[in-house]
Amino acid sequence: MSSGDYDVIVIGAGPGGYVAAIRAAQLGLRTAVIERAHLGGICLNWGCIPTKALLRSAEIAHLVAEGESFGIHAGKARIDIEAVVARSRSVARELNTGVGFLLKKNGVDVIWGSAKLLGSGEIEVSAAARSSRPDPEPSKDALGPGRYKAKHIIVATGARPRVLPGLEPDGDRIWTYFEAMLPPSLPKSLLIAGSGAIGIEFASFYHALGVEVTVVELLDQILPAEDAEIAALARKLFEKDGIRILTGAKVSEVKRGKGGITASVVDASGKSEQIAAERLISAVGVVGNIDGLGLESVGVKTERGLIVADGLARTNVAGIYAIGDVAGAPMLAHKAEHEGVICVEAIKGLDVHGLDKLRVPGCTYSRPQIASVGLTEQRAKAEGRDIRVGRFPFRANGKALALGERDGMVKTIFDAGTGELIGAHMIGAEVTELIQGFVIAMQLEATEEDLMRTVFPHPTLSEMMGESTLAAYGKALHIPPAAPPAGKVRT
Repeated sequence: MSSGDYDVIVIGAGPGGYVAAIRAAQLGLRTAVIERAHLGGICLNWGCIPTKALLRSAEIAHLVAEGESFGIHAGKARIDIEAVVARSRSVARELNTGVGFLLKKNGVDVIWGSAKLLGSGEIEVSAAARSSRPDPEPSKDALGPGRYKAKHIIVATGARPRVLPGLEPDGDRIWTYFEAMLPPSLPKSLLIAGSGAIGIEFASFYHALGVEVTVVELLDQILPAEDAEIAALARKLFEKDGIRILTGAKVSEVKRGKGGITASVVDASGKSEQIAAERLISAVGVVGNIDGLGLESVGVKTERGLIVADGLARTNVAGIYAIGDVAGAPMLAHKAEHEGVICVEAIKGLDVHGLDKLRVPGCTYSRPQIASVGLTEQRAKAEGRDIRVGRFPFRANGKALALGERDGMVKTIFDAGTGELIGAHMIGAEVTELIQGFVIAMQLEATEEDLMRTVFPHPTLSEMMGESTLAAYGKALHIPPAAPPAGKVRT
């Protein structure tokens, strides 16, 4: 069946896809979105949102355990993992329903199935196989298989877990993040391969619920995308809390047995260690969903499993665009959303600017939280920049002490010549909420002078943002004075 030609068809209804479709409809373009599994994509159904619901349960478990230090004697908490998972899935279902409602109210047609590009703006949609996961069913008014045409086609098919030889998930002993969000029971021990945001968040979640956790990272630094100083502090705090971390090491072999797995972990020197655990989570990254789309047949250029697109999401083939994870790093939902809006507004002919990826914040919702935007200190130095770096510890902030959250730091990086804020890196309680202040500052090209003149409310965690700026220029008020910055300093 077909409902005729469209101005825009979006393949994939994840954060980038459904936002692009809604914006296109708002601009008066006849729009449809093709989805094979679930509205809202991986992020809403199996990533960003349900994992945060799980982490919220872990946070409450931690607070109960720490209650006596606040004068609250609640006794030992009992973890009901079925109820924890059920709440997470309920949150995901509620938002999935909300996406469907928004698409309908904006007049976006939903086409259910798997898409394949045929060329000349034509797409063939075939019936999609239902997965074994408890995904929401397609809406009753969704269109089905058939051929559809559009002047503009936006590929927003996202990404899936990377599978390494020897770490092939089996849904039982070796998990991806899908299975890790649906544990039938809590394992006593867990080995996690990979220390990016996904691996660290699951390490934090399971450890808070009493699971013995070991994290193995191939590189010398956990959280490889983060500032080295922040990552080092994160490791110190995770290890202090009881999580075991091995860096410069890899899982070379995994043997599956009745009681779990036994992994051979080899370090940089070649020394091998046998680690036994009930479960293993493979969190070694993701790969773009480009298979079966017909990209090769229509000539769309790909590199390393991703679609090549410019700053306005245009591929090398006229009328075909790519946004979100399938178009490359940073693989973040908010980046995908903005790319979708930019792409559609460019199609409409509006005056738009390409996305500055250095101004896209990254967040890890572990305990402690990590958030960042812009250049790391090491990258700024590698680029030959003369910089000023400010640091302010959580333990010197009144609100942090009142919350019982004394571990953490706010770090700011400025261009020494212009005073422009070029990077901000944070670790500690609620920094994923605080980072937006620095993102706005960077978007407005704020200097240290602008931030120094900003009045931060007291008592709040946000005061540390201002103090970190002051510290970069030797003016911090609530920590002992450091050595004055070398060289010329803007005053």
